[in-house]
Amino acid sequence: MRFSQDHIRQWREDGFCVIENFFTEEEYLPLLADFEMLYGSVAPPPGKDEAMVIPEDDENLKELKGEVFKHIDTLPYYGSPELNLCSLHPDLIAFARALLGVPEVHLYQSHTWAKYTGLTDYEQTFHCDFGNHTLTCPAEEEALRTVDFIFYLTDVSAEDGALRYVTKPDARAILGHDRPISGIELDEHYALVEREKIAAVPAGSLLAHGIDTFHRGTNLTSPGGRRFSMTVGFKAAGNDQIAFHAWQTGAGRPWENLMPFATPDQLACLGVPLPGDPFWTPRTVEVTEARWPGIDMEPYKRGLTGSE
Repeated sequence: MRFSQDHIRQWREDGFCVIENFFTEEEYLPLLADFEMLYGSVAPPPGKDEAMVIPEDDENLKELKGEVFKHIDTLPYYGSPELNLCSLHPDLIAFARALLGVPEVHLYQSHTWAKYTGLTDYEQTFHCDFGNHTLTCPAEEEALRTVDFIFYLTDVSAEDGALRYVTKPDARAILGHDRPISGIELDEHYALVEREKIAAVPAGSLLAHGIDTFHRGTNLTSPGGRRFSMTVGFKAAGNDQIAFHAWQTGAGRPWENLMPFATPDQLACLGVPLPGDPFWTPRTVEVTEARWPGIDMEPYKRGLTGSE
């Protein structure tokens, strides 16, 4: 396993943990070609790749800050099968199950995200992510919570937009309560800055946080800098309080880059029933196999009632 009980304890107590080199070079280096294909054309040319700093009183602030989330894409990706399966890495699934303490999890969010020095000012105030993940609030019971992973494909220093975060105990001490909120006052933000930690880590590293953990993005200031990352969210299977993407609505997306290459365990994280589930009949197996040429339906055929 690529994680330990200490990582699980830290995530549950602090709302955050970091595992350096979670992914090997053999796993993440090929994905750089996908990112270059998807986002390389937006990189500022030499001479225009110096840090952009937007004054808070700039009348174009809202429009300029909108660039922060411009270069994001959603699963399935117009890239290699390896890029598409990265969100469903077996050890990532195992880690999510261990953190939530549940036997099965579903992937509910997967993004690629490219940031470049000079495209915009990426500086953010502290916030929690739950506002667009649930209509209620983060649960207290571990099994009803969520875990969000951030995976870096590039080395990320303080000058390359390293994420800042505040542990849950520190946030409670500063704010005087443990109610997660999506927005805070400016004086509270600066108080949190005084206690913030920085996730400056090498490529291949994994950050795990909860949607009720205060964190913020930071600006890229190194000339020619870039930050390639993936954001991946898991929840317990059947936890309908949590949502972000509905994979079924992306029928026109390149699922052929994922479906034929995924294992039954990986597909189950997308809501595809496991072999042996009552959904599977000779007809549903046949139709699914016809829909996705190259998909391995043998495990599902073996799971049919009465099969050896």
